[in-house]
Amino acid sequence: MDISFRCESEKFNYRVCAIMVEDGRVLAMHDNRSPYFYLPGGRVQMGETAEHAVIREVEEELGVTPKILRPLWLNQAFFTEDVDTLRYHELCIYFLVDISDTDLPQRGDKFVSREGERSHLFEWLEFSRLKEEYFYPLFLKEDIFNLPVEFTIRTEIE
Repeated sequence: MDISFRCESEKFNYRVCAIMVEDGRVLAMHDNRSPYFYLPGGRVQMGETAEHAVIREVEEELGVTPKILRPLWLNQAFFTEDVDTLRYHELCIYFLVDISDTDLPQRGDKFVSREGERSHLFEWLEFSRLKEEYFYPLFLKEDIFNLPVEFTIRTEIE
C-alpha cells in the first residue's frame, strides 16, 4: 500500500525520485496524462525503505537496477497538481543513482518505456534546458547546477 492518502481536496504523498546524470544531462520523463517533465520515481509503500522504493520504481519504469550513490535532497512541497487539481503536501527524497552498469545512456536522447498499461517518454535533458522546460520539481531547475562536478561531467578515457 502506497503511503499516500486523500483528505477532501488535499492529498499527502511520500515519494522518492532518482537523479540520473550523464554528461551534463538529467533523465526526465513524462506520460500521456502529464504535460510536464518530472523525475523517475514514485510513492514509497508501507513498510518499505526509501532506498528500496527508489530502486523498485526505477526497475519498474526502466527495467534496470540502479546503484544508490547517496541521498541528495529531502524536499517538502505544497502545490496544486495541474492534472487532478488537488492540493498536495508531498515529502520527497531525491537520490543520486549510478547507472553506469546499465544501457540507459545508449537508449538515445529520447526513448519510450512501458509499465503495465502506461507508457512513459524518457528524455535526457541538458541542465541548461531545465530553466525553460515545463519541469517539476521547480527547485531542481537551480539546484542541479550545484552538484559536485564529478556527478555532472563524465570523462571517457580511452
